Amino acid sequence: MNFKNLFFTILLAVSLASCSHKTWTITHASSIKIPIDSTTEVLADKSYKAYLQPIKQKLDAQMNEVIGQASETMKGHAPESLLSNFNADVYRQAASDFLGEKVDIAIVNLGGLRTVVPAGNITVGKVFELMPFENELVVLWLKGDKLRDLLQFFAGVGGEGVSGLRMEISNGKAVNVTVDGKPLDVEKLYSIATNDYLAGGNDKMVQLAQYEKRVNTGVKIRTILLDYIKNETKKGNKIQSKLDGRITPNP
Repeated sequence: MNFKNLFFTILLAVSLASCSHKTWTITHASSIKIPIDSTTEVLADKSYKAYLQPIKQKLDAQMNEVIGQASETMKGHAPESLLSNFNADVYRQAASDFLGEKVDIAIVNLGGLRTVVPAGNITVGKVFELMPFENELVVLWLKGDKLRDLLQFFAGVGGEGVSGLRMEISNGKAVNVTVDGKPLDVEKLYSIATNDYLAGGNDKMVQLAQYEKRVNTGVKIRTILLDYIKNETKKGNKIQSKLDGRITPNP
């Protein structure tokens, strides 16, 4: 082998070695907690703050707009609550209006209700706090046996937000279930208004992903809440909800 061939052989070997797969291993990691509060204000970029100020003022004006009045404080909790009943009823009404026909049921996850709505002024910002996600309203058609299994899950966790149905929880089981005043029919197809997150079977509501049919409305949950509150206010009505025994513990 002459010098030229030897040189290219060595160069090729080095190139192949440099292209070989490397495995990296973390040998040490550390972190520190940096508070974001008044103590860090001195570190703020003053020119950037000045740039953001008019944007903040505009956003604050939009978020602080009062769009309605809550007649009493609404909180979300199991087995049923003023806040979950209110949201589920709005879901169901909005879905019925979208389809032009009555929707049987609405389902709301308690974990998705992110704040309390206090008595008094309701602002746009409060609705954003309540629904900070970009979830959209969907309508599913679910067979009665799947709905029965879903309600058994609800009973096991103590309840979720519902509209259009009534059930009792006895020994962790859903009993005496009725939809629109009629006993649950495991062979019937029920229309259900919910959000796209739950429609994917999330929050362990796997049965919702086993639908026979699905319609995506393309309308954000936040939008239907804002529209409902504004429309009720135009009618001179306060925003209110009630506990009506739609989910009842029965030891």
